[in-house]
Amino acid sequence: MTTMDTDVQRVENGAAEDLAAAALSLARRFAAGATMWCVAREWPAHGRHVAVEFVHPVIVGKKALPAVNVEGADVTAALRLLARPGDLLLAVSSADDTATAGLLRRAEAWGLTRVWLGAGPRPPAGRAEHTVWLEGADPTMSARSGDLVLLYHLLWELTQVVFEHPGLLVEEVGCSGDDVCITCSDEGRVAEVRAIRGDGIAAVVARGGQESIDVTLVEPVSVGDLLLVHAGVALATLES
Repeated sequence: MTTMDTDVQRVENGAAEDLAAAALSLARRFAAGATMWCVAREWPAHGRHVAVEFVHPVIVGKKALPAVNVEGADVTAALRLLARPGDLLLAVSSADDTATAGLLRRAEAWGLTRVWLGAGPRPPAGRAEHTVWLEGADPTMSARSGDLVLLYHLLWELTQVVFEHPGLLVEEVGCSGDDVCITCSDEGRVAEVRAIRGDGIAAVVARGGQESIDVTLVEPVSVGDLLLVHAGVALATLES
């Protein structure tokens, strides 16, 4: 039995499955050229640690993967400037960290793939593509005891395992071309307002792409607001 096998056994079954799915997604995004932006507002040392874990592998022969810790007075503004569509956002926090929850929601509009690691009561679904959680654990104790370190160390190890199997790095083909996907065409999207054009029109970014939409139904809107958009029309204002 390998050290990784032993570590995985220390993680609950649900978290282990979530780790595997997140690692697959991370490896595919890294292979496509993504950078991973790490944020840990409550426990900044964890943000630094997880970034270093990915950038400077402790095992000879493992891939160095681009990861950057982001902290400071305005993490949202920094990421808005630095992150590119297709990049990764890895957040480490408790579910009570409303600032991180808001950042994760905003990152959807920027076109980032989001991974949320934490402990305690599990956050509501939908804030990240991958939520890897130590449910039932005390968040503060987990941050101090090394349980969270184990979680993102396993994420790093499993991501490296995916790279050892190149066939897994091929992303599943989604909707593309001239075909119209009924599911996607009926899906609301999160958009961030970038400019007000007047006459009920605003410039927004949604899934990392720029577009103009009708905001008549939700006026007044301001730059930075998050909107739920469907078919070029803003239907609601979202809390960030």
